[in-house]
Amino acid sequence: MPKIKTNSGAKKRFALTGSGKIKRKHAYHSHILTKKTKKQKRNLTHTGLIAKVDEGNVKALLGFK
Repeated sequence: MPKIKTNSGAKKRFALTGSGKIKRKHAYHSHILTKKTKKQKRNLTHTGLIAKVDEGNVKALLGFK
């Protein structure tokens, strides 16, 4: 049986943590930053975690499932 290919877009956007959760970056931090507050921009720099409902889909894209 052939190997499952990893989705190229997903491997650039997501990373697996040591405990098996999936890290992601926040959206809305790439352009039109002048109208956003300092607090909003600062909070967008931190990484977040994928919601539990989406974990299956993302793991399938990354070839873990």
